[in-house]
Amino acid sequence: MKRRDCLKASLALPLLPLVLKAAAAAPLAGPRVRPGTAGWPDRADWTRLSQAVGGRLSVPQSPFLGDAATRAEALAQIHNPFYIGDQPGLTQTSGYFGAWRSVPSAQMVAATSSADVAAAVSFARTHRLRLVVKGGGHSYHGTSCAPDSLLVWTRAMNQVQLHDAFVPQGARAGTVAQPAVSVGAGAMWIDAYNAVTTHGGRYVQGGGCTSVGVTGLVTGGGFGSFSKAFGSAAASLLEAEVVTADGRVRVVNADNDPDLFWALKGGCAASFGIVTRMTLKTHALPDTFGGLSFKVQASTEEQWRALAAQVLRFYRDRLCNAHWGEQITFAGDRTLSISMVFQGLSREAAAATWQPLLDWITENPGYTVREPLQALAMPARDFWDADFFRQHAPAIIAEDTRANAPAHHMLWKGDQGQVGWFLHGYASAWMPSALLGEDQVVAAATALCAAAVHMDVGLHCNKGLFGAPADAIAASADTATHPALLDAFALALIGTAGGPVYPGCGGRVDDPGARRGALRVRRAYDALSVLVPKAPTYVSECDYFQADWQQAFWGPHYPRLLATKQRYDPDGLFVIHHGVGSETWSADGFAPRSG
Repeated sequence: MKRRDCLKASLALPLLPLVLKAAAAAPLAGPRVRPGTAGWPDRADWTRLSQAVGGRLSVPQSPFLGDAATRAEALAQIHNPFYIGDQPGLTQTSGYFGAWRSVPSAQMVAATSSADVAAAVSFARTHRLRLVVKGGGHSYHGTSCAPDSLLVWTRAMNQVQLHDAFVPQGARAGTVAQPAVSVGAGAMWIDAYNAVTTHGGRYVQGGGCTSVGVTGLVTGGGFGSFSKAFGSAAASLLEAEVVTADGRVRVVNADNDPDLFWALKGGCAASFGIVTRMTLKTHALPDTFGGLSFKVQASTEEQWRALAAQVLRFYRDRLCNAHWGEQITFAGDRTLSISMVFQGLSREAAAATWQPLLDWITENPGYTVREPLQALAMPARDFWDADFFRQHAPAIIAEDTRANAPAHHMLWKGDQGQVGWFLHGYASAWMPSALLGEDQVVAAATALCAAAVHMDVGLHCNKGLFGAPADAIAASADTATHPALLDAFALALIGTAGGPVYPGCGGRVDDPGARRGALRVRRAYDALSVLVPKAPTYVSECDYFQADWQQAFWGPHYPRLLATKQRYDPDGLFVIHHGVGSETWSADGFAPRSG
């Protein structure tokens, strides 16, 4: 982090308790109303809203509670994220132990335009309704569902438009036009990649999981496999169209409503409004994308710790750069699993990069290679081309198996296990670059091995920007994401989950098992905390019960985010779990908290 950033942080942090106290004392709107209670809209009110949105108002239902044919189809498609995303009554995560369950809203507007969204927002504000928005529906914290709420469902707003020379609306004189892509609120990353890369020959920095919604990932400050090269997804945001709490449709960018625009770059849009369209910078496409994997197991604890230290040194010296991303996993059976991606390298060059580590493993006794190194490279334009994988590597992908599904709908096979999962526990921490120094690397390795005794620990190398190019660092620094991102060499992720538990699907929560899983996650996280006490973390992949979340997610940026929230949503219409300003609302978002 630059010295001036450290200075700004030191000045802002002591003020945070005062800012929070002021927010808590601010006047708030009254409690939200629920179906069957005084103030709930009557039939005539709902009819007027339906007319305003072209008849696209309905009651969302879970297909698992439908008739026999509907339920049978739902069960057959329960691991198809594209099917789940097309069901307004479902979310991609079915819940989190001790926290929330996936439950349909009371009413839903299936928006097709910003005018539909504005009508729904104004209706919710007028009638004091709990309001939620869902595009991709991937939130681990259940922010895209709430019982007794009005849902704004943006799935149909999935247009993708390429620009050869984009200039933001109302931009200052001299603003340089640049290649970009405009994406509707309901589009998934596979929609964007199909248009930008497969057909357009360019690259847009997005998410690794192809069924994730573009808007949620960008505004949450998200990452993709190649973020070490191109920065966070939020860093590429050039402009957004957003409906704010007053029902106004705004086009925001660095020159129009700049504070709101900045807040959308990592501050989580659902706390500030509903984004209906965003425009992202596109980049020149590298020559190649590829992947590399292998597994090695240590015989003893001493050898395990030595391997962990060696792989951290190897990462520091050979991999902590723009070419590499994805995961190094430490497992409780003393197995190190490598599942990395690369860009701009041939298969031979990528494999050769790892030879020094392989030589070290061979030269030292006590190690068994469980899966030999495999590397695959391809023209970058083919990386999200479903037809390419159908022909050359069908086992790597899973497809949308429904009749008449879009031909480009695919996801990586490894992501399919997340569809419908019920999280038992989850935690994450950004790992500062100092841990790679020779004076700390052994301690870091020891802590990782100690944590893995309780639960596997994955180092997601692309979710920390230490080692990234200067331009990617600078663009990512100009976002609301915690500045710790810039110095982190990886995000450590620990989690465990069970299968889907949607009402009617036949799944159930094994409470004792889930409780044990949550405890193991906590113990693993505590072991890592020896290295990084009170570690900052990534808002979209973290503990639902994250302590001191304002600091953990946004750090010195939180006062500015809260001031922006109070300006654009003074009555707290937009409330999400651990979102900006949510400290003034009850956990379910229905009742304001008094000072």
